[in-house]
Amino acid sequence: MPTENTCRWHYHANMPVQPPSVITALGFSKRVERDYHRVLAQSGRELVSVADSLLRTPEQLLHDVRTLVEAGIIRIEDSRIHVATPAEAVSVLLRDTAAAAAASATRLEDVARAIPHLAAPGARPRPGEVLDVRPLDGEISAGGNPVPLLRSLIAESAGDLCWLRPDDFGKKREEAMAAVVGQVVEQGRSSRAIYPVRAWSEARSTLELRASVGEHVRLLPELPTRMFIIGTSHVVLPEPLGFVDEPRSLVRQPGLVQALTLWFELLWERASPLPEAGRPRGDRTELDRFVLAQLAQGAKDEHVARTLGLSLRTVRRRVAALMTELGADSRFQAGVEAARRGWL
Repeated sequence: MPTENTCRWHYHANMPVQPPSVITALGFSKRVERDYHRVLAQSGRELVSVADSLLRTPEQLLHDVRTLVEAGIIRIEDSRIHVATPAEAVSVLLRDTAAAAAASATRLEDVARAIPHLAAPGARPRPGEVLDVRPLDGEISAGGNPVPLLRSLIAESAGDLCWLRPDDFGKKREEAMAAVVGQVVEQGRSSRAIYPVRAWSEARSTLELRASVGEHVRLLPELPTRMFIIGTSHVVLPEPLGFVDEPRSLVRQPGLVQALTLWFELLWERASPLPEAGRPRGDRTELDRFVLAQLAQGAKDEHVARTLGLSLRTVRRRVAALMTELGADSRFQAGVEAARRGWL
């Protein structure tokens, strides 16, 4: 025969479970839920008035609802308290959760990309797998004055010079480096440099200076890194690749120098000579060609403006004119049609 306690247990077990409120379902405590409902009906009123109705000072009320303020469910604007409805509270929390998840995904992707670098030191031949192991020829260094360093490397080496110069082309040392390049050209050696298109508007005098001493200058929409090749013997690179001054890698390993030289030659073939005033290339100016190339890649006007060093208004005006001339309904179609006509 069931006892009183057993009956009581069955009674409670069969009772319907009270569903959680929106606020507690979002992870807040019962106390926070209580404070939320106390101020919800008074949303839009002055903070002082709401606090007075709850027999609290404004400071005490803000302390009570601080968790909801931090979560963005309650906000104080112009001395008034604004409370999100339950539906709005869910939206706010879902938005923040999605942002946190996206940030976590980005961090995980960064970790995944870093794993090969962590494993790289151990990825080497084991004893007995190879007969001879030698270090690569080169070193990583930092500090020093770049101009004397490059001057000494050039003087002690033979062969032509090849430069990738994506940035930092407006500094005072340009005159000193131009003098060094001029001496190299007078010796019968060649110097070739590739700049981003925006350099033509941002540092035109620098490009014209280097061209005036005999350097061959070409332009590309964008460059991925700095690089300086001296003949077949040296390559100077940022470590890691990019746009930093130091640390830098000085590479002398012949295979690496050859590979980077081949890469430079591929970029050189794609690059365009410096524009000459009023001189079109075929039926198009160089500026038109660069804009059309960006359109063919699906670039937006803001990106084109940054890449080419132009104002957004100028880019939009030029894009509209080109699309009209090409009879294109879309930016991508304009790029394709330009390629078909041989403008690219």
